[in-house]
Amino acid sequence: MSRHPEVKWAQRADKVFITVQLSDSKDAKVNLEPEGVFSFTGTAGTGNAHYELKLDLFDKVVVEESKINIGVRSIFCILEKAEKVWWKKLLRGDGKPPHYVKVDWDKWVDEDEDKGAGDLDLGGMDFSNFGGMGGMGDMMGGMGGMMGGMGGMGGMDEFEDSDDEGQEATKPDEHGAGTSEKKEAEAST
Repeated sequence: MSRHPEVKWAQRADKVFITVQLSDSKDAKVNLEPEGVFSFTGTAGTGNAHYELKLDLFDKVVVEESKINIGVRSIFCILEKAEKVWWKKLLRGDGKPPHYVKVDWDKWVDEDEDKGAGDLDLGGMDFSNFGGMGGMGDMMGGMGGMMGGMGGMGGMDEFEDSDDEGQEATKPDEHGAGTSEKKEAEAST
């Protein structure tokens, strides 16, 4: 029996962002059809549980311009809409969306605040095109820059240590050997 992974989505006028939340997925396969059918299959977990889903999207998409990134924790897709208009919802039909399909509030932008996908930080992900992927190539492609360099803390110079009174400080003498000198606190009367 197959399970359904959690799916998060957001949109812009020209794109739909779909994230399939599935950690450590193996044999992940994503298929996108121009009519707007998005399907996913893969295995994950210690028992290699089988996951699959099929979404009938609200409208048509351009497969050749759509992109995918298969990462360690999720599969992130940017689907190019055939018509650059805001969709009322993600899926076709009048029914309520399945419980595993949720809005991705981290990527969501209201229609009146839409500035295109340029406002979305993709964290240096490398995307492959759906159209030219063949066997999906290197599944981990593009993960190199995901963690980014956190770098140093920076700005720490502004905090001076003022409680070093009474501690010994080492001061080099003429020959480079250290000598100890006791700091004395000045009386502030």
